[in-house]
Amino acid sequence: MPGSVAALDVAAVTVPHYFRCPISLELMRDPVTVCTGQTYDRPSIESWVATGNTTCPVTRVPLADFTLIPNHTLRRLIQEWCVAHRSLGVERIPTPKQPADPLLVRSLVASASAGSVTSRVAALCRLRALARESEKNRAVISTHETRSVLVEIAFEGKEELADQPALEAMAVLSILPLSEAESTAVATRPERLRRLGEMVREHPSMEARINAAAVIEVVAAGARSAEIRTAVGETEGVMEGLVALVEQQGNPRAVRVGIRGLFALCLAKENRFRAVAAGAAAAVVGRVGELASSDAERALATVELLCRWEGGREAVVAGWGGGAAAVEALVRAMAGKASGRTVEHAAGALVAVLGNSETLQWEAVAAGVVSHLLLLVQGGCSERAKRKAQLLLKLLRSALPFHNSLPNSDDYLQPF
Repeated sequence: MPGSVAALDVAAVTVPHYFRCPISLELMRDPVTVCTGQTYDRPSIESWVATGNTTCPVTRVPLADFTLIPNHTLRRLIQEWCVAHRSLGVERIPTPKQPADPLLVRSLVASASAGSVTSRVAALCRLRALARESEKNRAVISTHETRSVLVEIAFEGKEELADQPALEAMAVLSILPLSEAESTAVATRPERLRRLGEMVREHPSMEARINAAAVIEVVAAGARSAEIRTAVGETEGVMEGLVALVEQQGNPRAVRVGIRGLFALCLAKENRFRAVAAGAAAAVVGRVGELASSDAERALATVELLCRWEGGREAVVAGWGGGAAAVEALVRAMAGKASGRTVEHAAGALVAVLGNSETLQWEAVAAGVVSHLLLLVQGGCSERAKRKAQLLLKLLRSALPFHNSLPNSDDYLQPF
């Protein structure tokens, strides 16, 4: 590292230049070495590569290999230096948790593919533990080769509800994303869809049902095709199983995974009547008020999608116990610290719920919906959110004699 770099002071102590990252110029906490022999702090070099850079920041030599090798010797020296200067206020850097070793992952995948049931299950359990441990581990594990092997194991065998290696492979897959090709490889095989439908609806293990539901959501999201999503949604047991998970009491993960699965499938119009018939409307609206922000977004997005199907609006209203209760719940969802997407989906659902009912429109106005909509439009929301807010404002203004109270209301009600 060039000696001309100015010294960095931490707690009035000069940090040796060779302890500093050449990119951030800060004390390295997780030093790693790239193929050119230069050492950087892991977050800094990862950010450098993630933004499209393909050369070594110091030498400008192209990086032929993006493998980051932990520099344990340098890290221990930095830790010893921190300890030696503790009396001056320098805190010892913790030993970083290293990502999973790719060689270990390949070894576990090989063990999972062949051998005794006990050894295969042990390898798959270890893979699942690594995947759950960190995002970095998931990035190491989630290669095309590994995912392809896991798909084969998850759907191997002839037992209707799957054997133990298949269950463990399904558990690992539930944590990883699938590519479009991999999702298609699952969704175009009827026997694989039947396995998922049977597991999510009938398996005696709640954990297995949740994992199957997560794989259903991963497949539907990865496929990016209405045809594929329709094929998954029309599989016997899938909709009923997802709805049953949403209805689970005392199991937040089951509820969350069930809602994610329903949302992914209802993106295909053909699946919405199946979801309504399976009782999805009542199940999802019953959870809206108890979900965290990101989960509430998906729940309300699902409600909005269901409202767009014939009979869906009626099912949503009935699920909330009537039109007035539905209006109150949707307006309440827009309040407080609700995210822009939450407000957008609630507004979209509210358009359908209000319909031509002046009574419900008055209920929405009384509940304070207009202020939420104006804030949405003024807050730099997306064009899609703006269109929904404008449509709802226009609906309310045309039906009710309160429009003169809207400041510059025409600014919010431009044609679209």
